[in-house]
Amino acid sequence: MRRHLVWLRADLRSLDNTALLAACADASTAVACVYAVTPRQWQRHDVAGVRVDFELRTLHALQERLAALNIPLLMLHTPDFATLPADLAGLCQRLGIDEVHANRQYEVNEIARDEAAGLALGELGIALQLHHDQCAVTPGTLCKGDGTYYSVFTPFKRVWLQRLASAGCAPASSPRRRREAFVASDEIPATVPGFASHVSPATALHWWPAGEDAALERLAAFCSEGLAHYDSARNFPDRDGTSRLSPHLAVGSISPRQCLNAAFGHVARHGESADSAQWIAELGWRDFYKHVLTGWPRVCRHQPFRLETAPLRWRHDDADFQRWCEGRTGFPIVDAAMRQLQATGWMHNRLRMIVAMFLTKDLLIDWRWGERFFMQHLIDGDLAANNGGWQWSASTGNDAAPYFRIFNPVTQGRKFDPDGRFIREHIKELGDFSGDVHEPHGPGGSRPSLLTDYPLPMVDHSAARERTLAAFKDMKAAAEFSGS
Repeated sequence: MRRHLVWLRADLRSLDNTALLAACADASTAVACVYAVTPRQWQRHDVAGVRVDFELRTLHALQERLAALNIPLLMLHTPDFATLPADLAGLCQRLGIDEVHANRQYEVNEIARDEAAGLALGELGIALQLHHDQCAVTPGTLCKGDGTYYSVFTPFKRVWLQRLASAGCAPASSPRRRREAFVASDEIPATVPGFASHVSPATALHWWPAGEDAALERLAAFCSEGLAHYDSARNFPDRDGTSRLSPHLAVGSISPRQCLNAAFGHVARHGESADSAQWIAELGWRDFYKHVLTGWPRVCRHQPFRLETAPLRWRHDDADFQRWCEGRTGFPIVDAAMRQLQATGWMHNRLRMIVAMFLTKDLLIDWRWGERFFMQHLIDGDLAANNGGWQWSASTGNDAAPYFRIFNPVTQGRKFDPDGRFIREHIKELGDFSGDVHEPHGPGGSRPSLLTDYPLPMVDHSAARERTLAAFKDMKAAAEFSGS
């Protein structure tokens, strides 16, 4: 009897899992799954405790699903990617594994890990079979006529949609039940030392039920209740206007194909609309950022996509950064967003743009500081999407906002939280405030006596805007001079 091992990573589901289906292709093959707990690597990658908690709860749910298929789930405890290949090879040798199947990851450290694992397994005569699964369209397969990668989203989306129309995106079914389990499942830990979640267990369970059943229920509810209003509701943080599937997509308890299939099914039943088109485009952004990792791996190494922005003189002010982290900037929409992140492990997408633009444009603080803080706190932390969003806001990335696009946080608050409901929900100092919640101290903080327990604005937005414009102009002038 042949034995296959499925090495699970960001694909914690039994349905529509390419590696799992490949491992189970022969009905007579015995199959087990393994998940590697790598705490030292998580620390290096700034993985949030709330994300670790969500993954562990997802694994608990997955173990039950796999047990019904006679597929045990094992836990491999190893410090980091350096120790993982040898430990994985040792496990395979003890279990008598013939092949290991895994779905590819596209980050540079993960690619190097897989290459090392392939060598370690190969020395034992065990093949490592890698499959493309994370994206609806395989990264690197959509290129321009000259063979280069798309660096702008709009033309990428056009060919991405064409590929989906021709190839389809129907998810695969569950693998067939195995005849027997050749090893017992391991106990899944409830926590990992050093990765305590900053979100209370009650909040995590309420906001983020884990597992593919919960993900599929959320998808179904969104398609039946929210998708028809997505385009008009998605930018307002006080509404339940987004899918909130990003944590499930990040850990792989649902696949992008499952989401797209549901979206296209909605279109088939109700016709095309701006709402469905916008949500499909958001899923396209997810694929696009994976595509960018493949074409420009430097973005995994803390480098800007637009290399000409590398000389920009960012501020590295610890005190100002700390005020931003804690939601004490004096700009209510920024502070409410940062407090939402601390309380729930998640932040509304419109708010991510607002707070990122504030840090990089109003405070002129290095976008990499914010990128790291988000990864340390987000339940849906994903390097590609997080990096892409931060570089867009900082005007250093592909499809980036031009450097002269600078959000006014007060205007953004008035536009997307007009009644101040979201602000009052997350800023207790303003919960009963009856005045202008977007400028509680008056324009520019002119009337500090109105409110004593909420901070004054830490910067003058107009002056900060001019400082940032000058910094970008200086960078551009220096680049032109050095190139002359």
